[in-house]
Amino acid sequence: MGYRTYTCPIARECGGCEWLAVPYPIQLRRKQEQVEGLIAGMAEKDGAEVEPIVGMDDPVRYRHKAATPFAHARGGRVASGFYAAGTHRIVPCEECLVEDPRARRVLNGVARVAERLHVPPYDEDRGVGVLRHAVVRCGWKTDDVLLTLVTRVEELRDERRLVRELRAACPEVTSIVQNVNVRRTNAILGRRCRTLFGPGLMRDRLLGCDFEIGPTSFYQTNPEQTEVLYRLAIAGASSARRALDAYCGTGTIGICLASSEDDVEIVGVEQVRGAVASARRNAAGNGVDGRCRFVAEDATDWMAREGAAERFDAVIMDPPRAGSTPEFLAGVAALGPERVVYVSCNVVTQARDLELLRGRGYRLVRVTPVDMFPHTKHVETVAILERR
Repeated sequence: MGYRTYTCPIARECGGCEWLAVPYPIQLRRKQEQVEGLIAGMAEKDGAEVEPIVGMDDPVRYRHKAATPFAHARGGRVASGFYAAGTHRIVPCEECLVEDPRARRVLNGVARVAERLHVPPYDEDRGVGVLRHAVVRCGWKTDDVLLTLVTRVEELRDERRLVRELRAACPEVTSIVQNVNVRRTNAILGRRCRTLFGPGLMRDRLLGCDFEIGPTSFYQTNPEQTEVLYRLAIAGASSARRALDAYCGTGTIGICLASSEDDVEIVGVEQVRGAVASARRNAAGNGVDGRCRFVAEDATDWMAREGAAERFDAVIMDPPRAGSTPEFLAGVAALGPERVVYVSCNVVTQARDLELLRGRGYRLVRVTPVDMFPHTKHVETVAILERR
């Protein structure tokens, strides 16, 4: 890994890759130091250590999900690209260094089609217009490309022509979905989806397992490093015969664990019902549905009721950036698993939660940082704890 630095013509305006000018080995060293600064003290007390960060061999083209807002531009043009840092001014982008090359071509193709068909972009100040955002998901191990058009209205004028023009402009697209977001909010996606072309989802493969990903499904943006993350999580739970996959989403971690260990049983808990339905289909598609059960419920509530009567050797948790809650962590400790595998996208909140778990009878045995988002300040970590 040399000291090559990367350049981008809009890096200064876009601000998305805030460390792009920093040589990649130095980026990794900074992230290692950040994790050690927050966790090394408690790891040392427990006789563990923070392992070296796992970076990428080639830290470009790793984002397999991309999005753009739309806005009015001069001469009847439709602007697309990235918001300039700290503003809602759109910076045009022809090609992005860290995205799958297909993604930006498709997003810009949507803008050109909208211009030709006079589909008005959304005006966030007045709350009028049709086309708010477009989101593209590209398969890593497959050729699937899912395009989601986020609109303010449910009915699209001349819908068939719109789909025909999009398919002609973006032949790599295998599915087109309309997502309706009527709220005046910064959130990109709304609650309702309608398939306009294709199966309405995409498929990808992680650690030899096939997964369906819908327009609102959570799926890691960097699948190459996701495999690294999941291998670490699976290693932490490999001795388990029954594992609870909390915050399970579409079941990816639990299904990969079940596929790698022939005698492990998985219970996945997720409060988003659509994700649970997808997890059940994913388990069946990978032939592990006999050993994977998915529950549509809040994980904290479920552990306090049904979970209390069950025996788990391991709990896998992958919470959002805000981390977990004291109530959830108390519920995990009450289950008494031998091991807790904590996957985190925010080491600050993870460090806070690890202290709570350590106070409830667990000790750290392994912490590994993983660089999921090169050229940014973000770092993911997998922490393995075992009962004292």
